[in-house]
Amino acid sequence: MLRITLCAAALAVASGAAFATDADMAQIREEIRQLREAYERRITALENRLGEAEAKPKPAPEPARSAGENAFNPATSLILQGTAARSSRDPETYRIDGFAPSGGEVGTARRGLSLAESELVVTANVDPYFRGLLIAALTPENETEVEEAFVQTLALGRGLTLKGGRFLSGIGYQNEIHQHAWDFQDAPLAYKAFLGGRFSDDGVQLRWVAPTDLFLELGAELGSAGSFPATNRNRNGANAWSVFGHAGGDIGASIAWRAGLSMLRASPRERAYDDTDSTGTVVTNAFSGRSRVWIADAVLKWAPNGNPGETNFKLQGEYFRRTESGELTYDTQGASLGTQTGSYASRQSGWYLQAVYQFMPRWRVGYRLDRLSAGSARIGLMESRALAAQDFPVLAAYRPRRRTAMIDWSPSEYSRVRVQLARDYARLGEADSQLLVQYVMSLGAHGAHRF
Repeated sequence: MLRITLCAAALAVASGAAFATDADMAQIREEIRQLREAYERRITALENRLGEAEAKPKPAPEPARSAGENAFNPATSLILQGTAARSSRDPETYRIDGFAPSGGEVGTARRGLSLAESELVVTANVDPYFRGLLIAALTPENETEVEEAFVQTLALGRGLTLKGGRFLSGIGYQNEIHQHAWDFQDAPLAYKAFLGGRFSDDGVQLRWVAPTDLFLELGAELGSAGSFPATNRNRNGANAWSVFGHAGGDIGASIAWRAGLSMLRASPRERAYDDTDSTGTVVTNAFSGRSRVWIADAVLKWAPNGNPGETNFKLQGEYFRRTESGELTYDTQGASLGTQTGSYASRQSGWYLQAVYQFMPRWRVGYRLDRLSAGSARIGLMESRALAAQDFPVLAAYRPRRRTAMIDWSPSEYSRVRVQLARDYARLGEADSQLLVQYVMSLGAHGAHRF
């Protein structure tokens, strides 16, 4: 700045010298002298400060930190849930007649006030190549369970994604959706009867998304088969595998759809379940053989001009079909008629259809219809008359059904309060009337839910 000023003054002298008087010239020379002296004093002061700084001892360098120590900043969230429930039949005796107990989450909500399952979610990118996720379920019984814990690739390319660890299987539609994001408080009867609520496994999954305008996804999984309808056989290799395919797209600006077909194959060994024989004695039976579950699913969503904020409608349905063949061992403990083994084959099916309508911002109503068919079963011990039909009451022909209605209010995207009423015919005899109030609260960042 000082140099610019000096140059400007010199130009002024040169341009106006022909017209300036001696007094003017003397004044200009004096101003230039003062500017030069001020400039030199400033330079001297800066040089002195630099010398003093160089003379001071340098501080010891801080220890180096790894990039991961500073970079790790996972997204964490907590899902809190609770219910107040009332039912006409005891939830402790809940079962689905005509279907072998799965041992999964098939029961109804506990009577009275109760804390439902809470979820702790931690997820982050490990590096440019992998992502990790952990979901820990905190049960009302003060137990902690690992619901999902997996690593997933980020950079395979060509539409491929590889996942390894414990995860919810990609079969069907609702199976991959966590319970707090369901449109109803509990799972459809078909999920309870055929998958024990939902199917998860320890294994690997490969997905491929086609580079097309129409959404097209194919996937395959291999796992240890630790959950129903399979059993962990304590052997090398995979004990279950599944394949699935989904397609979807838009119809105009307001309608979107998705449909899929899945198949789960497992080879259970000694898959046990408790039963009661004709004398009222509790016995334990076991199935060993091959189990296949086919699932066809479809979802249709409508929102005016693709904006679901004001109003929207969702129609969802799935059809299940299971075939099993192998050996059925009756009374594995030999407590009543002694242990006996014979051939077994069955075909069972079920479906549900539900509709949810958001009639104004934050308010939704929904209705679900469930149907199951125990189908047909060929039991070698009965054909040979070694045992009578009453010795297999759980396999008796029956068509469980249920009707469920709900209304919920979501003050924000992080909270929801729901009232649900159901008429449940899963058990023979009198219907079970169920009424519950549920709250779902989300604390912290939470990823977007699936379509």
